[in-house]
Amino acid sequence: MSRIQLEGLTRRFGSVTAVNDVWLDAADGEFVVLLGPSGCGKSTLLRMIAGLLPPTGGRVLLDDRDITHTPPQRRDLAMVFQSYALYPHLSVARNIGFPLRAQGRSKAQIRAKVNEVATVLDLDGLLDRRPRELSGGQRQRVALGRALVRDPGAFLMDEPLSNLDSKLRSTTRAEISALHRRLGATFVYVTHDQVEAMTMATQIVLLNDGGVEQVGTPEQVYDEPASAFVAGFLGSPAMNLLDATVHAVDGVLSVRGAGIDLPLGIDAGIPERPVTLGVRPEHLTVRAPGDTGIRGVVRAVENLGSEEVAHLLAGESRLCLRGPRPLGLRVGDPVHLTAEPRHLHLFDPASGRRLTWRAAPVTTTPV
Repeated sequence: MSRIQLEGLTRRFGSVTAVNDVWLDAADGEFVVLLGPSGCGKSTLLRMIAGLLPPTGGRVLLDDRDITHTPPQRRDLAMVFQSYALYPHLSVARNIGFPLRAQGRSKAQIRAKVNEVATVLDLDGLLDRRPRELSGGQRQRVALGRALVRDPGAFLMDEPLSNLDSKLRSTTRAEISALHRRLGATFVYVTHDQVEAMTMATQIVLLNDGGVEQVGTPEQVYDEPASAFVAGFLGSPAMNLLDATVHAVDGVLSVRGAGIDLPLGIDAGIPERPVTLGVRPEHLTVRAPGDTGIRGVVRAVENLGSEEVAHLLAGESRLCLRGPRPLGLRVGDPVHLTAEPRHLHLFDPASGRRLTWRAAPVTTTPV
């Protein structure tokens, strides 16, 4: 196992900054997922860790050893590429054993190690086949085997499932997660697929425009997004983000906007201020009309099998409601929604950063 640390890692291509001052600590045995939209810098970051791309600034440490300028083959890191990168003229066994032949290992050592890895990845019966005779999932396992056979300190994976269909991706996801648990090795995994990140990661690093938006467990980044970007990126549908204002009425805070009036469950007296209100579709519930809540009109209803998603318009804001089928809503229906205060998120409209409430310190007058 290996610990990977990034200290201010930066990469520029001319006037474009692809990765900007990234600090990260991937502990031994972690499954770290670099997540974000296309072009956010996650593959560039992985290639700098692997040594395939020199950084413009910052350092890469492996077990507290500076490897920033160490050649890729001497980094004790194994890379698995999106395209598999298998040798088409070699058998599965020879593809897996290729790194060991390059190291000058004996035929007996190579055979024993290849058989060991093939058993772990359920490739025993495929060792004599060529890559063209394999399915996409089998080719991906061969690529994993070629990385695994080296006994590296850590595995680096660049969108390894993106070429697979949805059913095969689900199966291979489970296989990679099981492999991680079995090996206890450090994995750094790049994807733009939030399902992969949420189901596989022990830590998610969410990137945006070359910088880190948030680092945390899947539960932390989903339940407590650090910014409106994180809130809007995670979830299907994503978190509803609505323009609103925080008010204090008789010492009780509420958030209000066009068609919106929701209590925050906080006693305080603060000046009125604009906010971005966030609430996830699954945390909204239909209620009888009342003085508080969100008032909207149904614009569309999607059937997802066991669930339905209703698309609504509240004032000028669009939002979604997700719940078990049937929701009992039809296009054109007026609807009144509510959400518990613990499920409401507030963000600064200018910076997009999460707003949190801190009670004023209690002061006492000396006797």
